[in-house]
Amino acid sequence: MENKSVTYKDAGVDIDAGNRLVDMIKPMVKSTSRPEVLTEIGGFGGLFSFHADKYKKPTLVSATDGVGTKLKLAFDTDKHDTVGIDLVAMCVNDIIVQGAEPLFFLDYLATGKLSPEKAAEVIKGIAEGCRQAGCALIGGETAEMPGFYAEGEYDLAGFSVGAVDNEQIIDGSSVTVGDTIIGIGSDGLHSNGFSLARKIFFDIMGLSVNDTVEGLDQPIGLELLTPTRIYVKTVLNLIRDFNIKSISHITGGGLLENIPRCLPDNCVAKIDPTSWDKPKIFDIMKQAGNIEEREMYRTFNNGIGMVLVVPKEECDDIMLRLSGLKERAWVIGEICKSGSEAPKVELI
Repeated sequence: MENKSVTYKDAGVDIDAGNRLVDMIKPMVKSTSRPEVLTEIGGFGGLFSFHADKYKKPTLVSATDGVGTKLKLAFDTDKHDTVGIDLVAMCVNDIIVQGAEPLFFLDYLATGKLSPEKAAEVIKGIAEGCRQAGCALIGGETAEMPGFYAEGEYDLAGFSVGAVDNEQIIDGSSVTVGDTIIGIGSDGLHSNGFSLARKIFFDIMGLSVNDTVEGLDQPIGLELLTPTRIYVKTVLNLIRDFNIKSISHITGGGLLENIPRCLPDNCVAKIDPTSWDKPKIFDIMKQAGNIEEREMYRTFNNGIGMVLVVPKEECDDIMLRLSGLKERAWVIGEICKSGSEAPKVELI
């Protein structure tokens, strides 16, 4: 008896679905284009004509990241059009802290069985994030891996490249005692601390994604899905006119772990936690989970998504500019002299 001929689709990989997805997302990708982009999506590689003549000594800056367990909220709510913004934000916010302009972005989406409609929603968010950051989405990969992921689930990774003039790199080396620390507001949890947040809301509090919590404006699932704020255009505006000595993107590790990454050894950042307005969700988690203050500040951003260290004499003008850019910002501390064994961040 002759064996039946089998296809890749019989093994769980639908090439036609992948081709349909490419057709669906082409307009989204095109909406992010920059003049330097030389190719359309669908080729083997994305071509980007780097205009090095804009720089005296160009330096490329790259970053890669994912969205983490925040994706679980997308699965549980069946809302997939915002996690792509998170994916872009986690990469481009890391690039901008070094003074670099993000130029282009690539994504990787892996799933067990490809749903072109769901994947298109994800990439819709990625395109929106790229527009917010001013970078081009020039390529990506969609991997269909039967049996590798649970039904309906997927994973995301993002990759971005930016450029900065060597003389304009921001690395914190010029930070000195007496400098002022400015915090720019976050839009909630952003993309970090979700394993603990999910434990609090869904295990300890026993909520479902559709339940409401007093003090929050929408069901908890949607509240937690609020996208990460992208600070690229704001920071590019500031570094054009002001001396920004150090920038920290407040991601995993919170204020306590991220601020020291951009400080000289002899400096300590003294932060006043009462100096800014925290989104209500952080107080809810602290109380419901009985979380100690230090644990809160090394896990969550607590309402501060980006930290700037600036000369004291420029602080007022920078704060005025931030207000004009519609950012919520506060003076949250100052740089002081540190002993060799002292912590790099102190909550006062």
